[in-house]
Parts: sequence; C-alpha cells; structure tokens
Amino acid sequence: MAVSVSNEAAPVATAGGAKAARRPFFSGRAGTVFGSVMVLVVFLAAWEWGPGLLNMPEFILPKFSRVAEEAVRMWQNSDLLMHSGITAFEVIVGFILGALLGLMVGVVLGLSPTTESILSPYILALQIAPKVAFAPLFVMWLGYTIYPKILVAILIVFFPVMINVLSAVRTVDPDMVNLVRTLNASRWQIFRLVEFPSALPALFSGLRIASTLAVIGVTVGELVGGNLGLGFLLVDGEGQGNTSAVFVTIAVLTLIGIVAYAGVVWAEKRVLHYLPRAATTTV
Repeated sequence: MAVSVSNEAAPVATAGGAKAARRPFFSGRAGTVFGSVMVLVVFLAAWEWGPGLLNMPEFILPKFSRVAEEAVRMWQNSDLLMHSGITAFEVIVGFILGALLGLMVGVVLGLSPTTESILSPYILALQIAPKVAFAPLFVMWLGYTIYPKILVAILIVFFPVMINVLSAVRTVDPDMVNLVRTLNASRWQIFRLVEFPSALPALFSGLRIASTLAVIGVTVGELVGGNLGLGFLLVDGEGQGNTSAVFVTIAVLTLIGIVAYAGVVWAEKRVLHYLPRAATTTV
C-alpha cells in the first residue's frame, strides 16, 4: 500500500515542479523589448494621426508619413548620406580628441593639487563661457571648414571627462596605494596598477555624457557657418519653411548620438567586464 502511494505522488510533484519552472512569456529581456516597441508604436501612431485630429497645419507639425516621404526625397536628391557622413566624422574626431584631452588634464590635476589650484579658475571660466559664442570666432579663424565644428565639440566634450577623471583619481583607496608602495613600486607603476584602473568607471561615465554632447557641439558649429553637414541641412530646411526636412535632420542627428552612446557602452562592457553589475539598470 505504501508503494502505491509513493508512485502516485511522484507525478504530482513533477507536475508541480514543471509549473513552478514556467515563466511568463513577456518577462526579462523579451518583456523589455516588447515594451519599448509598443511605446514606439504608440508614439508613431500619435504622430501620424494626432496633427490631423488637432487640425494642426503641416508647416507646424507634419504627420509621420510626410516626414518619411521627405526623408526618402532627401536621401535621393539632397545628399543626406553625404551630409550625415560629414557630421558623423566630425562627431567622432571631436569626441576622441576632447576625451583624450579631458583624460590627460584630469589625471594631471588629480595627481597634483597645486596644479589644480592654479588652473581650476581658468578651466571653470572656459566651461562657463557659452560654447555657441566660440563657434563664430573659430569660423573667423579657420574658415568654413570642418575644423571649427571639431573644436566646438572638443570644448564641450572636455569638461565632463576631465572632472570625472579628476574626482576618481582623488578618491583612490589610499590603502591600495600604500600596499603597492610597500612593494617598491615606482610612481608610474602606482598610477598604472592602482590609480588609472580605479578611475576607469568614472572615465566611462564621463564618456557616456560626452558622446551625446559631441553631437551638440558639432551641430552648433555647423549652424553657425558652413555648407556641409546636418547643421547646414537644418538651416536650409528652416529657411525654406520645410518642417519635414527639419524633423528628418533632427532624427538623423539623434541616430548618430545613439550610435555614439552605444559605442561607449559596448567599450565599457568590454573593458570593465570584471565589475559586478546591478540586476536592474536604466540603460
């Protein structure tokens, strides 16, 4: 009799375990992707039919299908790809040079409090000065070339990277530094083995911010002067009263910024793969 009971209980336990192991279909990453897609669908639907329901003129807010048609026209007739490539190149160069400059200055100021005390008022003044005001000056100096746009991007990218690296170098665990010193490590070895690795998370946080600011800097430079780049297409569309072209240009600029940000996130995951991560993130 006891054997019979155990044989009947086994399938029940197995079935219960199978039910417990089941998960909802829309959970985890699949649920996140589905939710993001649904938000996009709702947004595009509101964009498509919202202006008509509100009786909004097309020159104020064209519907989505009209913007899509304009994007195809600009791709075929307005060299959208060429202008996008120029802006993307300026963003990449400005971002790399600004990040390197911010990294070097941040390390120097972090390792030398005296140097920081001397230079910090001038660096702060440079950051406070509106970057838009520098763009016309750079155009006057360098002409209608790509260099003014890159310089504006460098100025905007420089500060967030510099201040993050500076703060990280200053907050390195002194016990780790003393431990390496007991092993007769040189000043370069202390920086390479302790200080720089400790500053990497803060560096990538600054790079995330800087990757989006680089797009802003380049666009500002292109708006001020020049006949190439997406900033030029913005001015051209605004001058013609072509709101759809302006929306197309903004969308492409946003896409460039997203790609730049995604590139930084990809590099961060490869470099800082050893760091523990929270189960829930905002990006």
